[in-house]
Amino acid sequence: MSAPVKLRSADLGDGTYRNPVLHADWSDPDVVRVGDDYYLTSSSFGRVPGLPLLHSLDLVNWTLIGHALERLGPDADFAVPRHDCGVWAPSLRHHDGRFWIFWGDPDHGIQQINAEDIRGPWSAPHLVKAGKGLIDACPLWDEETGEAYLVHAWAKSRSGIKNRLTGHRMSPDGRELLDEGTTLIDADTIPGWFTLEGPKLYRHDGWFWIFAPAGGVETGWQGAFRSRTFDGPYEERVVLEQGATEVNGPHQGGWVRTAAGEDWFLHFQARGAYGRVVHLQPMTWEDGWPVIGDRGEPVLVHPLPKGQGGTPGTPASSDDFPGGRHGRQWQWTANPRPGWTVGHAGDGLRLSCVRTAYAHDLRALPNVLVQRLPAEEFTVEVGITLDSDEPGSKAGLAVLGDAFSWIGLETGPDGTPRLVHRYAETVAEHERDAEHPRPAPGAAVRVRIEVGRGARCRFLADTGDGTGFRASGQVFAATPWRWVGALLGLFATAPTGTGPSGTAGFTAFRTSERPRTT
Repeated sequence: MSAPVKLRSADLGDGTYRNPVLHADWSDPDVVRVGDDYYLTSSSFGRVPGLPLLHSLDLVNWTLIGHALERLGPDADFAVPRHDCGVWAPSLRHHDGRFWIFWGDPDHGIQQINAEDIRGPWSAPHLVKAGKGLIDACPLWDEETGEAYLVHAWAKSRSGIKNRLTGHRMSPDGRELLDEGTTLIDADTIPGWFTLEGPKLYRHDGWFWIFAPAGGVETGWQGAFRSRTFDGPYEERVVLEQGATEVNGPHQGGWVRTAAGEDWFLHFQARGAYGRVVHLQPMTWEDGWPVIGDRGEPVLVHPLPKGQGGTPGTPASSDDFPGGRHGRQWQWTANPRPGWTVGHAGDGLRLSCVRTAYAHDLRALPNVLVQRLPAEEFTVEVGITLDSDEPGSKAGLAVLGDAFSWIGLETGPDGTPRLVHRYAETVAEHERDAEHPRPAPGAAVRVRIEVGRGARCRFLADTGDGTGFRASGQVFAATPWRWVGALLGLFATAPTGTGPSGTAGFTAFRTSERPRTT
């Protein structure tokens, strides 16, 4: 495979940008401008911490600055991985000097948090509306009248309802709903419309606007609805669809106006194992309706928004683990517990070999530290050491989804480490060898995964025996979860039992983009 190069920015450096602006799984994005700063959040489902917070000066170059949700609740529900639950489709707003995030947990209801500063501290989650299947919540404070509103969609898997948007009056403090709610839009009555979801509520030019996608994430379109009154009736129009482009199902996002008066729309595109990558589209108005992209079709290359430029770059993915701490890009697959990490003063991450009966299936482990696939084609490397003489203890680098594969170290029956490469296909309940185990002198190894188009992954390892990196096993095709793209993961486990289980070390985690090949 080609030699790795630095991860590329969507900023082309000549006054233009290319889509996607975020080539990673920042699902269901919403955006707000405060002064000259733009902030974005996205779905985090069952990963912890949740509700990522990104910052930009130009809507193209983004930096991850933190998370708004430290843990998921109820705690017992998220003590184990629940990849398709948790935080669905949040809305980010700024009102009355505070930032607000509303989201729907499909199993518990609509929740809200707020903070004076985007970096926190954030308030504890407050349940605004309890119920099953309440998703995609979005508030609106009408600055002219002082009234507040909320709109949400429905998950049929929990409620039996879909293709419908429900609206409520809301207290100005965002803590309670003032009525039982009314159906604002029933898309079953609109010919050809199905799976209406993801509403974003706005007030503009004397109209109530609801931007909402329909038709499914893989194949659908973005709609806009308007009414002179909140309760409707609403008229609709398709404002963005795939058309003749390769951008399937342009779907669900947020509208933002720049300080220069330009309108832009951020939305996602479902790309299989890569998850839901984020595109930026110009937006204009014709005959009182928004026109998104190039006459309603997504643009691939376009001039940057006017105004203050950002430094070209992408959210961090590499990590030296300074001071023994992992960077903001990492999340756990469930609520973390004390003792999973081992504190120390030097660089490099130390994980405890957590005792578990599920070491044969990474999909069931809560103690996997994960991050998004950072690009379409890239290489990831990390050094691994295993300090455990207990047979069955192991540590590795994984590509984790509905199927998974990992490479790393395992303590063999004789108490010495060996290089192993394991995988499990979607239907398998146990992992198995992808390559025969081989010795790993010094209990240390550097491993590499080269990811090509289609998220096809080649695993390699350098055991320090002088032969350099050697390929291992067959090429593995990464797979997504139900709503989540594949993830890169670091983990350490030990068999069930008592007493000390040992630790694993991870150093110089590096991601770099591979040049596109023909």
